[in-house]
Amino acid sequence: MSTSAVVTGLGVAAPNGLGADEYWKATLVGRSGIGPITRFEPSSYPARLAGEVPGFVAQEHIPGRLIPQTDRMTQLALAAADWALRDAGVEPGELPAFDMGVVTASSSGGFEFGQGELRKLWSQGSEYVSAYQSFAWFYAVNSGQISIRNGMKGPSGVVVSDQAGGLDALAQARRQIRKGTPLVVSGGVDASICTWGWVAQLAGGRLSTSDDPARAYVPFDAEARGHVPGEGGAILIVEDEAAARRRGARVYGEIAGYAATFDAGPEIGREPGLGKAIELALADAGAQPSDIDVVFADAAAVPELDRAEAAAINAVFGPRGVPVTAPKTMTGRLYSGAAALDVATALLAVQDGLIPPTSNVEPAADHDLDLVIGEPRRLPVRSALVLARGHGGFNSALVVRAV
Repeated sequence: MSTSAVVTGLGVAAPNGLGADEYWKATLVGRSGIGPITRFEPSSYPARLAGEVPGFVAQEHIPGRLIPQTDRMTQLALAAADWALRDAGVEPGELPAFDMGVVTASSSGGFEFGQGELRKLWSQGSEYVSAYQSFAWFYAVNSGQISIRNGMKGPSGVVVSDQAGGLDALAQARRQIRKGTPLVVSGGVDASICTWGWVAQLAGGRLSTSDDPARAYVPFDAEARGHVPGEGGAILIVEDEAAARRRGARVYGEIAGYAATFDAGPEIGREPGLGKAIELALADAGAQPSDIDVVFADAAAVPELDRAEAAAINAVFGPRGVPVTAPKTMTGRLYSGAAALDVATALLAVQDGLIPPTSNVEPAADHDLDLVIGEPRRLPVRSALVLARGHGGFNSALVVRAV
């Protein structure tokens, strides 16, 4: 029998809450973190809204020596990792270094740090560029900094698959648990709310240009017009279940099933692979569609992508066959942090028997989804399915369940 990988700690840095408790309370009451950009002057850009993490002062959460070495993305990730370890009751210094690994996801790397250093290169000269530029921009920097800070020398890595990355990283963490590593820090955090990052996101053609925070990001709505980007995400502590039980850890739930597929380009004419990913993830979990109590949707808010996702869900569960929610309407899409945050949210839903709502959306009838809107739905949640799609064809599906 395969070793079970369970989640014992959650660390959340989201636009509507710092820490899992604050985030969960905000999500249940429908409090949004989407608003006008404050990290730079956005008036000259066609898209001007984002989900920014408020009130985060890096100096209050990580050692001062790390501040000049790290991008905001990494500062958020380090803090979230500390919170997750504390939540799990883990003291890294008390565990063998090679028994702990780190696998995170990244979509953009330390974009803002790189922007600043390249500006120095062009305007002042190479002697003014920080030596930390050599790694602070890099996709793997969160895994590296978390492992160094906590003395973790076990199997580590980074996954780069855009929005799907958070699920892919957790799946990789589960693989390492099954191979014998007792504990893996995993998840995803991104932060590219800077001018260079903004131009790159605009180039994708999927950003909402609405200036109304309440209606800018409305997936599965007749007025869907693209997404609002955000920053942040979640770091989770994944452990071997037997080891977690031996130390008396609180267990949020099991990473029970996972699958990923990849869509060919539109010129190939194949059907999207999200539905197949769902089927394979359920099979991996040994679950039937009737076992799933809620689906956390990818929620692209691009009409054709919403139609494809609704069709995939309906093909497996039937029209309006399962509650569907997209709490990311309160945060924006957090790139590699989005799916990791959805997994944390799903585990909190399992814990409290509450399905969080999708905010500000008026569901289009033709999608045939049982979208949870307005307020939380009280329902025993034993198993949840989390979906994520990355730009370029990535599809991932992950099942979490109570144990």
